[in-house]
Amino acid sequence: MQATVGDEIHVHGRTVGSAEQRGEILEVRGEHGAPPYLVRFADGHEGLVFPGPDCEVQARAE
Repeated sequence: MQATVGDEIHVHGRTVGSAEQRGEILEVRGEHGAPPYLVRFADGHEGLVFPGPDCEVQARAE
């Protein structure tokens, strides 16, 4: 998985009924766009994300 600052990350719910989370990638800490990513989620909290198979990155619209 590769990302750049400004891309959006989608974390899909792992269980039935859990909501998807979306956030903006603020910082890429791995080499060449690799994880981990510092993300600001829609509810305002920020966290370090090590994406798993339930995540996908969408490039920012230009």
